Amino acid sequence: MSLIKPMADTPFQIDFDWWRENDREWRVYLRGLLGSEQEAALADISGEEQVDWVDPATGEVSRVNILQFLLMGHYARQGTEDGVSLVESIFRAFLMNGNQPLSSEELGELLGRPAQTILRTISGARVYRGIRPVLPAE
Repeated sequence: MSLIKPMADTPFQIDFDWWRENDREWRVYLRGLLGSEQEAALADISGEEQVDWVDPATGEVSRVNILQFLLMGHYARQGTEDGVSLVESIFRAFLMNGNQPLSSEELGELLGRPAQTILRTISGARVYRGIRPVLPAE
């Protein structure tokens, strides 16, 4: 992790590798978020398979874990919900947009919440649900 303090325009996304390395129950948690249709799709597979995901905005194809793919599809159809915590709302926003990088300003617009509150929440020392700043390409 960089020692540079994230700003309002710093892009964030869910770092699924961080999640796998730091939470032994990550798969259980993510499976619990699935709807019945997506859960049925996982019934006969291990959940480790990789599938192609096409970014609807750019057409770029990337490989993602089947569980991540099913979650992105599930939340893309659901939209945002009231009554969930800020961290959960942010997490769902990333799932809805295919885990494409979003700044706290963009998240604030999507969620109708103050960008500075979002930034303070996701830029602290504690990592919530794998949401981390996007590291620049080396």
